[in-house]
Amino acid sequence: MAASPAEGPGPQRGGWRVWVSGDVQGGAILLVAALIGFVWANTPWREAYHSLLATTVGPESLHLHLTLAQWASDGLLAIFFFVVGLELKNEFVTGSLRSPKRAGVPIAAAVGGMVVPALIFAAVVSIGDPEALRGWATPTATDIAFALAVFAVLGRGLPVALRVFLMTLAVVDDLLGIVVIATVYTENIDFLMLALGLVCIVAFGFVIRLARIHWWVLLPLALAAWGFVHSSGVHATVSGVLLGFMVPAMAIRGERLPRTERMEAVMAPISAAVALPLFAFASAGVTVIGVGHIIQPVSIGVFLGLVVGKVIGVLTTTFLVTKLTPLQLAEGISLRSLLPVTLLTGIGFTVALLIAELSFDAGTGLPADHLPAAKIGILLGSLTAAILGGALLRWDARRIGHTTSVSVDLGE
Repeated sequence: MAASPAEGPGPQRGGWRVWVSGDVQGGAILLVAALIGFVWANTPWREAYHSLLATTVGPESLHLHLTLAQWASDGLLAIFFFVVGLELKNEFVTGSLRSPKRAGVPIAAAVGGMVVPALIFAAVVSIGDPEALRGWATPTATDIAFALAVFAVLGRGLPVALRVFLMTLAVVDDLLGIVVIATVYTENIDFLMLALGLVCIVAFGFVIRLARIHWWVLLPLALAAWGFVHSSGVHATVSGVLLGFMVPAMAIRGERLPRTERMEAVMAPISAAVALPLFAFASAGVTVIGVGHIIQPVSIGVFLGLVVGKVIGVLTTTFLVTKLTPLQLAEGISLRSLLPVTLLTGIGFTVALLIAELSFDAGTGLPADHLPAAKIGILLGSLTAAILGGALLRWDARRIGHTTSVSVDLGE
């Protein structure tokens, strides 16, 4: 069924789609799903939880006879990365990443915010567990959904420029995380399968630019692209990002809205209400009861990377860039006002959990307790970063509100 250029899905003014796609609601749903998975994995019925995730479904002939846990990380998460691809395309074409001068500082800060946590993790595990160096990228990720949710709830009254800085940094962080997943954690590549996947992605890009949006053609092309990329050995979520990049971010053919916005209005609620919560449910279920050494160099390295490394990396890079180059922070924000934002970048969660699974799954031959240790480090680190960042956001918001109130009372 085709939608006419002036019709079809697009941003809506109300309804459940808009509600579930909000920063606060999306973060809350993600948190609840993660808590359910973690609690279930530590109850007397934890074997049922792990057995459920180990259930295999899918056609063997297409090499898609995967466990439910694999479907969550390889399949459902591709939907999330498709939405990320749409957001990235918007940012590069019409948003904060369009102007290098405006985006320069948060882009540099994103790089610093990945390098320093990786170095801290490497330093910690090199001393106590050198074979775990494979997981160096685990504490480098920032979770957009959670970070923006905390800012939306506790950062009211703060300059809008702070949110723009956080969002730009998180978007670049995701982009760099995707590059890491596609390169570092891809060992054997079937180039024929990869080429077929890229052909499907290009075909998707051609069809999405036709006069009408033919969903009955786009969906099979997207599924085929995902399947071929998955079979190639490259993580299938990369196909989601590339498909998102194929969608036009400028209004075409006389349409009122860009097709990126129309696609995002359809897919973002599915990502927020289905894909991300199910992935969180499957990935956050770390059994700590009866498991060996959870507190070990891996968990300590991840925790310190997220809570300490992100702050040092972002603030130091921002300071150096603004002092040594013509690039400057947006008006109204300073290094001090960035402190709570840098703490929020330590909320790793979604992409961090994915990288942990790629780093320490059973196929790597590493000790079995590395993966639960990494996940515990992510969960505790993200929680600590959210609490500290949220508390500091609230402090700053109240201080600004009090200053404004005093100025009004004095007639300034």
